[in-house]
Amino acid sequence: MVVATPMPIQKFGFFKVINHGVPHDVITRMEEESLGFFAKPAHEKQRAGPANPYGYGSKNIGFNGDVGEVEYILLSTNLTSISQRSKTLSNDPIKFSLAVRGYMEAVRDLASEILDRLAEALRVAHTSVFSGLIRDADSDSILRLNHYPPLIKDSFKDRDTSTLHHNYKPNNRIGMGEHSDPQILTLLRSNDVGGLQISPEDGVWVPVFSGPHGILC
Repeated sequence: MVVATPMPIQKFGFFKVINHGVPHDVITRMEEESLGFFAKPAHEKQRAGPANPYGYGSKNIGFNGDVGEVEYILLSTNLTSISQRSKTLSNDPIKFSLAVRGYMEAVRDLASEILDRLAEALRVAHTSVFSGLIRDADSDSILRLNHYPPLIKDSFKDRDTSTLHHNYKPNNRIGMGEHSDPQILTLLRSNDVGGLQISPEDGVWVPVFSGPHGILC
């Protein structure tokens, strides 16, 4: 595994991990299960919601301030919670649950190693102090699966866009507005559809792509 050093992490707040050790088949199973759910008719997906906070949710962020459209599944890393939620998310809840658990375990191991290495680079006496937070049985770690509906051409043709956020462009619909994640560490993997941007400094947005073998942090 290759992990960026603390200096660029401190400067940019983002880095990319390659050779991360999360098996390709584990990623594939998770993607297949999530895509299978999001492909369902809306009325079927609604049975798994509303998110409170876990479960299925969808929202149009709106036209004042941040704008965007996203549907998602939010899951706790608690095994009992995963098993229960899987019953509303899949026609084969055991298969879905196993895919989620396999993915979570692999990503948790990766996150723990990253946090241990960062603690070591920062010369923290106990290098497991950060990873212990996500390995704890009562950890508040989550798995969020986001799905952004495809852009429909001319969907804003007859709409008054005069009140839209100044950064909004009708032909470039935003899946989720600008935000900062509150977690100690976010591990993100996207499929082959681009669109993710990061802001290494105020007012500057740079497109990034995890690639088929990378994970963004």
